[in-house]
Amino acid sequence: MAKALLARYASRISMPDLSIHPTGRLTPGQVKTDLLSGLTVALALVPEAVAFAFVAGVHPLVGLYAAFMVGLITAVFGGRPGMISGATGALAVVMVALVADHGVEYLFATVVLMGLLQIFAGVMHWGKFIRLVPHPVMLGFVNGLAIVIFMAQLTQFKVPGSAEVSGHGGIGGGEWLSGTPLLVMLGLVALTMAVIWLLPKLTRIVPAPLAGIAVTAALVIALGLDTPRVGDMASIEGGFPAFHIPMVPLTWETLEIILPYAVILAAIGLIESLLTLNLVGEMTGQRGGASQECIAQGLANTVTGFFGGMGGCAMIGQSMINVNSGGRTRIAGIVAALFLLSFILFASPLIELIPLAALVGVMFMVVIGTFAWNSLRILFRVPLTDAFVIVLVTVVTVYEDLAVAVVVGVIVSALAYAWNNARRIHARSYVTPEGAKVYQVQGPLFFGSSEGFAELFNVAEDPQTVIVDFADSRVVDQSALQAIEAVAAKYQAAGKRLQLRHLSRDCHRLLTKAGHLMVDSDDDPDYALAVDYHVRTGILGGH
Repeated sequence: MAKALLARYASRISMPDLSIHPTGRLTPGQVKTDLLSGLTVALALVPEAVAFAFVAGVHPLVGLYAAFMVGLITAVFGGRPGMISGATGALAVVMVALVADHGVEYLFATVVLMGLLQIFAGVMHWGKFIRLVPHPVMLGFVNGLAIVIFMAQLTQFKVPGSAEVSGHGGIGGGEWLSGTPLLVMLGLVALTMAVIWLLPKLTRIVPAPLAGIAVTAALVIALGLDTPRVGDMASIEGGFPAFHIPMVPLTWETLEIILPYAVILAAIGLIESLLTLNLVGEMTGQRGGASQECIAQGLANTVTGFFGGMGGCAMIGQSMINVNSGGRTRIAGIVAALFLLSFILFASPLIELIPLAALVGVMFMVVIGTFAWNSLRILFRVPLTDAFVIVLVTVVTVYEDLAVAVVVGVIVSALAYAWNNARRIHARSYVTPEGAKVYQVQGPLFFGSSEGFAELFNVAEDPQTVIVDFADSRVVDQSALQAIEAVAAKYQAAGKRLQLRHLSRDCHRLLTKAGHLMVDSDDDPDYALAVDYHVRTGILGGH
């Protein structure tokens, strides 16, 4: 028995695709592009990781270590070459309560457990369920995340050190820049955005975001402009992350504390990562890799928890920077992580001189490129339900969090689909030469249409034999079984017979398992669609 279980478990584990390039063709030009793209991503990761560490209530190095380790491991083992992962705000807003109530050591333990849950989800191939996310939910997710990224950049327009972590996990309050400092900040942001927009029209030798950062930083340093810089947020200088076992008691009480947070963090991390995986896949023409990405995210978080990191997941903003800069291979993500580590170890004084305006300009261009502007145009062309889902998911993403938004969007879409299908069930009827009445049911029979199904029949006026033809229908769930049994019971009470015809094989299995089918002959070795079955009543009961 144990060997059988192990064999079934092993059969679920497939060899990951660790090829550097999705197509297997790696050229010197692509390597150069990925190296420069990785450098650009690393520069953009610094203020994001520091800001999210502040949101979670931990030291900036905790966020930087997470960005390095999660980014490196997912770049090597992830399911989508070119996708970037690191410390994210979606996870930070959940972590803040845990850190405030129990301390950072409990956070590290939670991140380890979160990673183990994600690995389990990947081994079980649960990543495939991301297919259930409808396109309107994807549009709402993209739009909501673009707005969140935009709002996060507004913090950089405040006087350094004046903003504080709000009760909802975000960074609020603080004193806004005004006068000359504000004008300088706006001018530098506009300059960075202009360089990013114009450079691709002239050359693609250097990634436009990297050129924008370089031009703006050079101008600020050369002119000695007084504007907020990376170093004004916090010092990023530190050592190599050291192995550290979370200092928490190994008790049931500890598990009760960290398990709810771990489940929520694992779900949010996987949802954001898999949606980003799909988005990057659409842009680069890649497919698959969902389960591999789940395992990679889990492995990254498990390791990060043992090295003093706050954990993370896919980052849509940095992924867009990488893809738009031409990054297509695992090299870009690996280089980004290694550059980030080198910043921490060796180059912190130089990186801290970079003006925040340059990085804000890059992220503003990411927002413009990420937001699905066509969704505004199609709102009045698509079905009303789909338009509502797009707006709903966008709003919930901004005001709540990504996981809640996606779940709400999927539920609303599923209910709308169920309602539309519930209205489709109807039947055509005719009387055979033998005097039997045949109801040709059309439309799926499930919980939403079971009541309508019962209303199709006229028990009092129907002849002695009634045949229900399911050639154009499907029996889906327990509510459908209950509806069939209830109709059969009415005919039985009236002294009449009800037979089922043209059951598809899946419907046949469902009804057989429930015990509803009665075979007139003693043997039914080969199921044929032409067989008429009587219905056994009194199995499921009346309620």
